[in-house]
Amino acid sequence: MGSLAMLLLVLFFSQGQSSLPDVEKRSTCGQCDERLFCNCSSRNYRRVPTVTVTKVVTLDLSFNDITTVAEDDLREYTWLQTLDLRSNRIKSIHEWAFHLLQGLESLDLSYNQLAALTPAWFSKLLSLQHLNLLGNCYRTLGPGGTLSLFRYVTCKAGSQNAPKSQSSMYVMPCPTSHLLTQLEYLDLSGNLLTDLTLTESLCHGDGTLRNLRVLNVSDNALKSLSLISKLVTRLDKLVHLDISQNGYTSMPPTCSWPQTLTHLNVSGAKLRRVSPCLPLTLEILDLGHNDLTAFHSVALPALRELHLSGNKLMHLPPGWLFPSLEVLLIQSNTLNMFGPVDLQLYRRLRALQAGQNRFVCSCEFVYFMVWRWGGAVEGSVELTDRWDNYLCDSPLPLQGQRVDRVRLSPFQCHRILLVSALCGCTLAAGTLFVILLWKLHAVWYLRMMWAWLKAKRKAGNQRRRDAAGNAEPLCYDAFVSYSEQDAEWVEEFLVPELENSQPPLSLCLHKRDFLPGHWIIDNIINAMERSRRTLFVLSEHFVHSEWCRYGFILSCLTTIREYFSSCLRRRREEAAAAY
Repeated sequence: MGSLAMLLLVLFFSQGQSSLPDVEKRSTCGQCDERLFCNCSSRNYRRVPTVTVTKVVTLDLSFNDITTVAEDDLREYTWLQTLDLRSNRIKSIHEWAFHLLQGLESLDLSYNQLAALTPAWFSKLLSLQHLNLLGNCYRTLGPGGTLSLFRYVTCKAGSQNAPKSQSSMYVMPCPTSHLLTQLEYLDLSGNLLTDLTLTESLCHGDGTLRNLRVLNVSDNALKSLSLISKLVTRLDKLVHLDISQNGYTSMPPTCSWPQTLTHLNVSGAKLRRVSPCLPLTLEILDLGHNDLTAFHSVALPALRELHLSGNKLMHLPPGWLFPSLEVLLIQSNTLNMFGPVDLQLYRRLRALQAGQNRFVCSCEFVYFMVWRWGGAVEGSVELTDRWDNYLCDSPLPLQGQRVDRVRLSPFQCHRILLVSALCGCTLAAGTLFVILLWKLHAVWYLRMMWAWLKAKRKAGNQRRRDAAGNAEPLCYDAFVSYSEQDAEWVEEFLVPELENSQPPLSLCLHKRDFLPGHWIIDNIINAMERSRRTLFVLSEHFVHSEWCRYGFILSCLTTIREYFSSCLRRRREEAAAAY
């Protein structure tokens, strides 16, 4: 027994029945194949049958009615490596029944009616690696020498078909723990252990189970993380500790742990925050399905795998805290988005699961997800969960859509750039339009249009005054419009000739007749309206003179207006005569 590589023992406490073994002739099982596997399961055998082949390697006798294993029942199975006797009604086994099975590696005696364990059963099984004794009705575990041989012990609640609360374990006494000197694997999950009874089972942390490598006390009624850390501190070979599905609500500031601990499972509790209580030697940490809202205060330099699914985290933990992290699971949180900057902080990350979160499908996030994992580039980080888990939670029009199938318009994603470009184009167009107007003298024409409108309004007022008998008399025979460059010829030749003619003409000249302080356009309009005619001195200088052009345009507009007005008066007179 001292050379066992791995031995799994399942202890189950309940009530049983006893009866005398049935004695009858042995049957024959012919269900063997070329792989030397004999399937003799569920055939109502009451004793171990014989088989039709030699050198059987695997023998399945499960789900029969075998009640006893006699000394000679297994004599012909010396080549056997796997023996399955589960779910029979075995009450007794001869102490030498397994002695010839020195090559046996796996033995399953679970769910029978054994009342005690006999050390002689296993004394010759030097190759045994896997032993399952789950679901028997033990009244005693046998002498201490038997327990000292066990390396793997599983004390789980429940039988094969019984509800869990029917036979849960409350405590494994410290004297029993002292007998398990070679124990490497201890599974006490799914029982009713409390902090007090676990303290008794682990002998108040005195290091009794010094060879223990794996301890599983998940799904119990434990509440103190500080206590469990103290109880296992002296287990200097402990590698894996599972304390999940317990009632932990807080994590103390500091804790003491064995320096060998690399795997810690504290999932399914009620933790709201983490603290430096976590051991720095951890390589795998499971904090899934707690109430964590942040994870940013603990640096774990050796951590390779981190499970944070089922919490309330809104952001990825800072990657610089975990320089060796390779696998990150952060599904089913309240994560809104993440980007390349977040992932760059994880130097060695190669696998990420972040689905089933409340993603805000912004342009940056959608572009990053599609560009990063949609086939545009290849990276070192791989999304190991399905795209069906990555759905938009907002904005509302995109709610429920897969992130990799979202298509956003350029206006949604580059609004500032587009608005800036539009404003720039508008400004450029406006500048070009102004330059064009300047080149085409549009301002000049607009000013002339405004002057004409004023003249028209003034003419309307003049007509109303004429109707009242207050018309202003015509003061000049002609208004002379000329360029200042032609002033010498006009003043020395034209004006004297016209004013000294017979009969003499009265001329309106801007130098002597315009009212000072008035806008020049108003003066031009007044001069034209108070003159019978308008005389333009057309020359090259006149064509290039702005004010002369004003006068010319105003004259044309006034002439056109008078023409249409005379036509309208004539029609009215003809209509009145016809009537």
